[in-house]
Amino acid sequence: MLFSQIAIFTISCLVIIIASKWVISSLGSITRSLRWKEFVIAFFAASVGAVLPELFIGAKSAFSGVPELAFGNVIGQNLILFTFSAGICAFVLKEIPVYSRTVRSGAVFALISVSLPFLLLYDGEISRVDGLVLVSAFILYTRWLFKDEDRFIKNSGEGDLSKKENPCFLKNMLIITAGFAVVLFAAEGIISSAGEFARLIGVPIGVVGIFFIGAGVALPETFFAIRLALKGHSWMILGGIMGAVSISSTLVLGIVALIEPIVITDFDPYRTARFFLLISAVLFWFFIKTKNVFTRKEAVFLFTVYLSFIIFEFGV
Repeated sequence: MLFSQIAIFTISCLVIIIASKWVISSLGSITRSLRWKEFVIAFFAASVGAVLPELFIGAKSAFSGVPELAFGNVIGQNLILFTFSAGICAFVLKEIPVYSRTVRSGAVFALISVSLPFLLLYDGEISRVDGLVLVSAFILYTRWLFKDEDRFIKNSGEGDLSKKENPCFLKNMLIITAGFAVVLFAAEGIISSAGEFARLIGVPIGVVGIFFIGAGVALPETFFAIRLALKGHSWMILGGIMGAVSISSTLVLGIVALIEPIVITDFDPYRTARFFLLISAVLFWFFIKTKNVFTRKEAVFLFTVYLSFIIFEFGV
């Protein structure tokens, strides 16, 4: 029984990775044709590939009456993105330069985003009103980012990310729609297997979200970031990571709470993950702010944070 659930979970994660790649590629093609800057392309277009599974999984879990699964999922994914994903890209590139004010503002918003759900959870619940606050935070940042054209449109002298494209809009939209449908189908497999995991091994379903689903949905963004690192697109790496973290912590959790309030009656399973997530978010922001560059040495600190989390949680 446990083996079959592991098989369902693994296959569903692989399907999500493939479908997310379709979505990322098509969205990237459309936004490049609009001459958006690389950071903005990654923040909104590329991160959708990572956030899309979370959104569907979160919505399905809320409709299924287990919105705390979405909460654990977001914590697990964000912790991996801030530590492992960012760190491995820094090792590939040796260092990631951060000279843009837009990129640095993205780091500030990412830090605020991961902190806000915990502040709203002080009474043990992220209510529908809290959900509205989270969605509003995302809308306000988006409005700020697109208010000044210099923040998101390339100057005529700036090089393109790739060769000039004239993408077929209809074709890309069909691919995106198909990707959404496939992710929705795979999300159903992940939700059902997560429930069985929690029952068979006797742990809270939120813990399953942190360690299993969080890792599964972080894979698309991690693979995408590594591919960008190999191609040298440093701004897009940071944009994708910050976008996935920020959108999942605000828009996704906000939508889940609007559907079904997230009630946490026992916060003990989340305390360790919350502590290490906030530590990693603060370090990520600090490293970017202080030297305007993210180095291998700083990546080691973030690797250590995630390793410490695993050791502390499992006592290995």
